[in-house]
Amino acid sequence: MISLIIGLTIGLVLGLTGAGGSVFAVPLLLLFAGLSMGDASGIALGAVAASAFYGSINNVRHQQVLWLPALLLGAGGVISAPLGQQLAGVIPELWLLAGFNLLALTIAIRMYRQAQRSPQQASIVRANPQSDEAASEALCRFSPSGRLQLRLPCIVSLGLSGLAVGVLSGLFGVGGGFLIVPLLLGLSQLKMSQAVATSLVIIAAISSAGFIGFWHRTEALDWNLLGLIAAGGILGMIVGQLISRKINNAMAQKIFAVALVGVSLASLL
Repeated sequence: MISLIIGLTIGLVLGLTGAGGSVFAVPLLLLFAGLSMGDASGIALGAVAASAFYGSINNVRHQQVLWLPALLLGAGGVISAPLGQQLAGVIPELWLLAGFNLLALTIAIRMYRQAQRSPQQASIVRANPQSDEAASEALCRFSPSGRLQLRLPCIVSLGLSGLAVGVLSGLFGVGGGFLIVPLLLGLSQLKMSQAVATSLVIIAAISSAGFIGFWHRTEALDWNLLGLIAAGGILGMIVGQLISRKINNAMAQKIFAVALVGVSLASLL
């Protein structure tokens, strides 16, 4: 039951807040499943990958996913995620735990401030993207016909960003959504809804790469635990799809941010 609840939390947070599914999962696995930091990170990546793949299906149907940015940023993350896992293998677990909690606190602060300053953006969620309007000066720009122009600065910026996200994903077992959406918005002219939907595809790819690396390194993977958490994650994504337009998502994002601080601090005790 605890495993299903953890998975449900992953799916809900990933679907409703735009980031933080695996960041929430890792301390919960540390607290309630008795896993080490390395095992908790690997299991979290597997569950996030399953939830992200499921959630991406709905976004593809809405034609919100931009495949070229997803491919470029995702490819960089897939390449570098194993490097992050290798670094995690040589860094003392106490340092990893401290670094993870610093990252979690940073994400929580960003989520809370975004919900407070831009509640209209919090209303656009991964589980159920909506149409919106936005355009900005960016390295990755669209042609008058609406096609993304793959110029060298665009390709390099997306690739390098993917490499950075992949290292963090492998190091701490996070999907990287808290970085991917701001990167897509800052580097390209994607609308908020497109960035949110595209990010889920990237999370699925990077999390899968990180999980596969963990799977090859571990001696005995607990498939029952992973299956329960993944099932809970998909269920959470389904629930997110049902309620995303019926709740105050800005308030939900604030609540999740405060809860993330609480579970992160508890995992240090």
